Amino acid sequence: MSNNVVKEIQEALAVLSIPEKAAFFPKFFKTGKGEYGEGDLFLGVKVPDQRSVAKEYYPKISLKELSELLSSKYHEHRLTALFILISKFEKTKDPKVKEEVVAFYLNHLPYVNNWDLVDSTCYKILGRYAFENQKEDLLRKLSNSDEMWHKRIAVVGTMHYVKKGEFDLTKEFVTHNLKHSHDLMHKANGWMLREMGEKNEAELIKYLNTYYKEMPRTCLRYSIEKLDEEVRQDYLKGRI
Repeated sequence: MSNNVVKEIQEALAVLSIPEKAAFFPKFFKTGKGEYGEGDLFLGVKVPDQRSVAKEYYPKISLKELSELLSSKYHEHRLTALFILISKFEKTKDPKVKEEVVAFYLNHLPYVNNWDLVDSTCYKILGRYAFENQKEDLLRKLSNSDEMWHKRIAVVGTMHYVKKGEFDLTKEFVTHNLKHSHDLMHKANGWMLREMGEKNEAELIKYLNTYYKEMPRTCLRYSIEKLDEEVRQDYLKGRI
């Protein structure tokens, strides 16, 4: 049974493969030697098509079977598996099933290893679970990890908190990793600050006034993107 359902999903994705995208994605996701997605393989399937496959198969596949799909060397297999996992988390009202999904996600973190895999899933599963169960240390442990993807999972995971109007965890994680060496962390930090500003501009301004001069430029640009142009220029030119 395990092999059958996994093979069905893999075959469904193979049919949706677009050769031009299979050639383009490795460059887009930086799969070259020494790059953040080194060695990743692509079928060339569009994200909406992956979501459609996930919607069809999420009731039919067990977590044990899903482990096989999520551990695939193909990017689209992993992302589709994560879309299925989100559906399993969101469609159940059973706390034990939610705990099983969260444990599964944490146990498979080595396969959540590119920015789209992180950003599509972490706040919908880990962020929501931590928020609803007051388990901030679950995210805090990832923020303190040495792994860049773990750190990104932590800060983007706080999106759920931001949407609920709670900003302390986002500010804690951004500050903790403000000087991280990788541009993907600068972008994630700036993105979450921007989201915070969309919800409460005064909170963003207060944070910026404390930290903007020491922020990496990418982080700053992302964080101030939605502010009035005059205010943006004041921050960019250090006039505040």
